[in-house]
Amino acid sequence: MFGFGSKPPYKMGLALSGGGARGFAHAGAIKAFDEMGIRPDIVAGVSAGSVVAVMYAAGLKPDEMLNLFLDAKFSDFCELGVPKDGFFKLDRFKAFLRRIIPYKNLEDLPIPTIIGATDFDHGKPVMFDSGPIAERVAASCCIPIVFKPVRIGGVRYVDGGVLRNLPAWTIRDRCKYLIGVNCSPLSNDTVKNTILDIAIRSYELMAKNNAVSDMELCDIVIRTDEIAKYKVFDLKGIRRVFDSGYRDTMNFLLENGFRHPGETTK
Repeated sequence: MFGFGSKPPYKMGLALSGGGARGFAHAGAIKAFDEMGIRPDIVAGVSAGSVVAVMYAAGLKPDEMLNLFLDAKFSDFCELGVPKDGFFKLDRFKAFLRRIIPYKNLEDLPIPTIIGATDFDHGKPVMFDSGPIAERVAASCCIPIVFKPVRIGGVRYVDGGVLRNLPAWTIRDRCKYLIGVNCSPLSNDTVKNTILDIAIRSYELMAKNNAVSDMELCDIVIRTDEIAKYKVFDLKGIRRVFDSGYRDTMNFLLENGFRHPGETTK
């Protein structure tokens, strides 16, 4: 934490929410930011937002992020395990991250990156700014019941969206300006009466409500409400989600006459 009156070390921060496959709206948003010359100096992500955050910080372009997942299936990233503490294991997902990210630890990334997760054992939100990327991102993406908790240092961690789905709190005091992108709207679909569907719906309800306080911490928040019709694990719709994130972000910036805040604010 920085003392009263101290100057934040970064000018522009970007906080990316959770949202499952809807998180590809973040990649679309970043494409719009790039075209407008907006370059965050520090990024933070939760769940799907953490995936996009580390890929962006590692130097991947938005279209490259999209192409990595275009032909992917849910089974490419996880496998069914003994359903004691979760239905699926994220070992394949961690291996995928190690393969595509040319850095091992968070502190090695060219752009400072913070990952939000939930300490399941102690019931509190946590932030990771160092240590192996794959394990931290997997922990941040670990929706309870759907996935088995990720153990780091003997502690069980689950999805950051359980307590703080928009990680504005992790970097608010580190940057002068903070943009939040919330890609976790609540769908109106009828929820099937299965354990997995009920678990996902419960997660969505928690994420929707606990993001409110973090949106208030941001200088601006870009929402992608139209992607509510896409399911959390629907990888087939990611191109449309990506396009929606790009369109909503560009429209927001243009409608608000947005220029980089450093150009307009003393």
